[in-house]
Amino acid sequence: MRFHTRKWVKPEDLNPNGSLFGGQLLAWIDEEAALYTIIQFENSKIVTKFISEINFMSSAAQGDIVELGIEVLKFGKTSLTLKCEARNKMTRETILTVDNIVMVNLGSDGKPAPHGKTRIEFVKDRLIG
Repeated sequence: MRFHTRKWVKPEDLNPNGSLFGGQLLAWIDEEAALYTIIQFENSKIVTKFISEINFMSSAAQGDIVELGIEVLKFGKTSLTLKCEARNKMTRETILTVDNIVMVNLGSDGKPAPHGKTRIEFVKDRLIG
């Protein structure tokens, strides 16, 4: 799994118990999955179709640095299925896992459209050099 993004837990990210609000973490994960998919499909018109069971394993506190990791599980005709993990950057303790996030590519009409991708691509490999 590749960890692409780090988030710093700030006071506005906390719940009444003083730990990271789960909804904030899920928003970060949804954004990370969207950005990853946009880069893979080279199309900014994508949507989240499905997020499977979410397993909270530990919490994070103010000042912690949370890393978000993404792994591609499958390329579908119009979709990309991802796996995600959030962990504490300093301790490497897993905070949350999501086994399946399905992102869908949209055409100009706003409906699912084939993306034509079959494997992970890196931006550096697309550049003519």
